[in-house]
Amino acid sequence: MTHKQSDQDRVESRAHHLLPEEEAVGSDDPEAQAEAILAESDIRAADQNAAPDTVLERRTSDQTVVAVEPPD
Repeated sequence: MTHKQSDQDRVESRAHHLLPEEEAVGSDDPEAQAEAILAESDIRAADQNAAPDTVLERRTSDQTVVAVEPPD
């Protein structure tokens, strides 16, 4: 599978799985909408400062959840 095919598969998958609020607004071209959503997402993932009010944290669940010992 080429990179272009992989990108097209991502767009098609995203177009078929729009969020409820995205579906409610509607779109004449769901694939173009999905492509724009994924492009913005890729920019934000590559440059964490791309969205000034957004902070993208990469942590595992071990780093976010306090382990609780079960009672004896």
